[in-house]
Amino acid sequence: MIFGKNGSALSLRSVLLGVLVLCLSGIGQARPPVSVAASELSAKPAPTKKPSGQDDSFVPAPAADLALQPENSRKANALADFVEGIRLEENAEMENALAAYQHVLNFDPGLSELALRVAALLSGQGDYPRAIDVLKDAIKARPKEAGPYLQLAFIYAKYLRKTDQAVKYANQAIALAPLNFETYQRLYEIEAAAGQAQKALTALDRAANVKSDDPAFWIRLGKLYATIVFKSDTEPKPEEIKRVNGFFDKAVAHAGEDSAVLKDVADYYAASQQIQEAIPLYLKVLELQPDDVNAREKLATGFVLTNQRDKAISMLEEIIKKQPEKYQSYELLAQLFDEGARALERGNQTEQAKAQFAKAAANYEQSLLINPGRANTYLRLAELLIIPLKDSERATRFLMEARQRFPGVPEFSYFLAIAQREAKHPQQAIVTFEEALNEAQLSNDEVLNARFYFDYGAAAEQAGLYDKAADLFRKSISLDPANSAEAYNYVAFMWADHNLHLDEAEEMVNRALQFDPNNGAYLDTLGWIHYRKAKFEDALKELLRAAQNITRPDPTVFEHIGDVYSKLNRIPQALDYWQKAAGLSPENKLLAEKIAKTKTTISKGPPGQINR
Repeated sequence: MIFGKNGSALSLRSVLLGVLVLCLSGIGQARPPVSVAASELSAKPAPTKKPSGQDDSFVPAPAADLALQPENSRKANALADFVEGIRLEENAEMENALAAYQHVLNFDPGLSELALRVAALLSGQGDYPRAIDVLKDAIKARPKEAGPYLQLAFIYAKYLRKTDQAVKYANQAIALAPLNFETYQRLYEIEAAAGQAQKALTALDRAANVKSDDPAFWIRLGKLYATIVFKSDTEPKPEEIKRVNGFFDKAVAHAGEDSAVLKDVADYYAASQQIQEAIPLYLKVLELQPDDVNAREKLATGFVLTNQRDKAISMLEEIIKKQPEKYQSYELLAQLFDEGARALERGNQTEQAKAQFAKAAANYEQSLLINPGRANTYLRLAELLIIPLKDSERATRFLMEARQRFPGVPEFSYFLAIAQREAKHPQQAIVTFEEALNEAQLSNDEVLNARFYFDYGAAAEQAGLYDKAADLFRKSISLDPANSAEAYNYVAFMWADHNLHLDEAEEMVNRALQFDPNNGAYLDTLGWIHYRKAKFEDALKELLRAAQNITRPDPTVFEHIGDVYSKLNRIPQALDYWQKAAGLSPENKLLAEKIAKTKTTISKGPPGQINR
């Protein structure tokens, strides 16, 4: 590492330029240097051959500024040695490079940048005494340069394990360059490495008391303090966070309209979860740099984290206009629409929610067009298409594409099976569920949870495989008995609906009701089991309770109540509930026929019992 006057790292090219300036000063005034040994130069010019056609009197005198004075000659030689050292170092001839650099330092040991470079090379070879000598010579030549002191502190601390000497040199560097943060950081690192935590913090406290108007000074101090305060194993105290924030606030106070500084500070606040403080800084950055897409993305994320969804959406849409090829913007926008839709859904704003779900799906799809390698995006899109948008055929196409891109991944087969089931292709769904089962057994048993067997059981029931479905639901119950109410109810309703195993069905729905005694769906199942057992009064009691407890009007419950009233020969009440059910489920042709048949029977004479 090469350290400049302000302690910053310098490239080899920077060193070369610096030495060029030093070596060229005073040589030949405005003419380029000549790399030539002093012994080859003479005060008396060499004879010059006269041009053809001229007499002996025509001998031009040499230009006065081509003759190098001895001091300039030594500078020229030093420059030549330095350039040769660069060449040798680039060719990994380190010993020869060091020898060439040493010639330069013999000419001027105060070339601090080169001295730092040579000391670093020697330290890398383990030759610490020579490295120290080079640095001490540089200090003698230029005692007010802080760089050599910093390098000495580093060598004594890291390689020689002599903390006292290292601290001494670091303090000398601070005295020479009190506005250079590198000096305080070096002292902090030395004390911290020696296990002197309190002394290390004292070094930073010294930096905190400096009167600096350099925002970079405060940002570096803030970042170093942040690494101490925001440790993963401890929760920072409010006063500690306030102290760190103060350093970054000083950076902002001195930043003016430096967008890079403002963005750096905003990034700190965002990373430390202080989003409210980050947002105005990102806004200021965008005022200064309207095309900074990265700042826009971070600002949009900030809006998301502070529940300012509308602002985040607007910001992301602006980003997409400027950079339509970035998939990340579409993906984040899709997530925002998805979250907004679910909030609307919870508020029973069904149509608005569906529109937001559609926007979410469109953005996920656009993200996949740009970057089809995002497996999770396929799953998110499929889930939206299957459940809220009820477009299982389209979900099936995307999932089949995903299976080709990611063969052997059981999640895609699992979601595809659900899509096929919801698209009313139960036989295909059974095959795909088996494939998902086999893939998961080979690669990812976590997929084979209670929900997997529940979904598989629902597909088997739809395919008419009732015994298989019951076995799958039992498997689901055994894997998660604490959350098994839905599975118990599904088996009970399946058997009741097909007039099978009614006693066991009643036992299972009662187990579901133990988890949730007032669940409308479970009460409907119990009432329907009573109906199948011809216990119509008991059935009516449970079904009316179900109607009172359902979260929203349900056509199945209303139809069941109508069927019970019909069995009890209370036809007007039966028609009333059937019509309520038909209003909620106009596509139910069997129900429409039941209503029409009942009305026809009433019109022909006194009402009689209408069988379902």
